[in-house]
Amino acid sequence: MLLSFIIDLHKIETLIAPVGIIAFAIVFARIGSMLVRGYIRRSSRILKADPTNYSFIQHAVSLVIFLSAVFFVFWSIPQLHDLGKTLFAGAGILAAAIGFASQEAFSNIISGIFIVIYKPFSVGDNIKLVSNGQAGVVEDITLRHTIIKSNENKRIIITNSVISREQIINSSIHDPRMELYFEVLISFDSDHNKALEIMKAEAENHPMSLDVRNDRQKLDNQDKVPVRIVAFENIGMRLRASIWAADDAHAYEMKCGLLKTVKEKFDAAGIKVATQMS
Repeated sequence: MLLSFIIDLHKIETLIAPVGIIAFAIVFARIGSMLVRGYIRRSSRILKADPTNYSFIQHAVSLVIFLSAVFFVFWSIPQLHDLGKTLFAGAGILAAAIGFASQEAFSNIISGIFIVIYKPFSVGDNIKLVSNGQAGVVEDITLRHTIIKSNENKRIIITNSVISREQIINSSIHDPRMELYFEVLISFDSDHNKALEIMKAEAENHPMSLDVRNDRQKLDNQDKVPVRIVAFENIGMRLRASIWAADDAHAYEMKCGLLKTVKEKFDAAGIKVATQMS
């Protein structure tokens, strides 16, 4: 009877560790899931994205915790050591096969996670890819790809693994304002002082032109739009106005408007725009 009691007690002790591991895994998985869910919701609000797109991360955390718990359960019961080794060896081979077959998909998912975490750009940012000059507004960031709406209202779809390796110019991060260099080339026989006055007046009076001067610069009467002769070229003088705009889109629209009005004022003042003769 005593021997039977000792055997039963040993069985109970053997079960205590696995039960404790499973209980700990359940609690830890719930806490981890809550923390990850909160982070996903905060990141989704910043990215203006659907949080369900990233819910797989929450489930993946729980899966990793439970798989680790199963491993420790097999390790804590001596009778299951051989079976555990066989199961985990098979699972390792299966995971390697699946990973090899889906490495591109996993690469895009991981890159998408890094984009969410480190935020090199967000939904609504105006970006430009240095490698090919493609530019536009980020419209959506999914698990697999990023969608950019170009200035021509076309959608540029780039996989996350590709865009994460790109050098990106982000015109919206921190301060979306940009400085526009508006340049005109006039002939040497034109009145350059008059040309400078026209460019300065048109640029300062444009409704999209921003005044970025601080109070001290205003007291010192520094120009809102500096206009200078920046180079002498074979066919004429290059004039440049430095104008600030709210963002890249406003800068483009302002440049197009100034090209028209400045040309009209130049024609009226007898100022010739220099062109290369073929």
